[in-house]
Amino acid sequence: MPKRKSKGQKRKIRKEPTNRELVYKDDGQEYAKVLKMLGNGRCELQCIDGIVRLGNIRGAMRHKIWIKLSDFVLVGLREYQDEKCDIIAKYSTDEVRALRSYGEIPTSFSVLDNCLLEEEREQEDETVPFDFDDI
Repeated sequence: MPKRKSKGQKRKIRKEPTNRELVYKDDGQEYAKVLKMLGNGRCELQCIDGIVRLGNIRGAMRHKIWIKLSDFVLVGLREYQDEKCDIIAKYSTDEVRALRSYGEIPTSFSVLDNCLLEEEREQEDETVPFDFDDI
């Protein structure tokens, strides 16, 4: 089979703009961190207010901005469903640092610490005291 002479059009890699204006939350919005990617444009999010919500990536962001595990995002809360929300924007690491320095995101907010504490509490509830002298 002969080789193709033309290689075709090269794909351009899109990078996030570095000089983007920082977006703060408004009424009906909240900051959140991605806990788990569920597929089909959905994520499990830990919001700063302490509620774990199911987040949908909005259509305009779906194929342009890739959201990964442990990314910080801005979500729009729904009035009629408290356990669901819509992902509005994704923050880069520099933007998260800026939000923490301005006091928008508390420095103590860490999703991994909360998950570990909840798992330890569940394990303590399930464990039965065991005494080796009984054997």
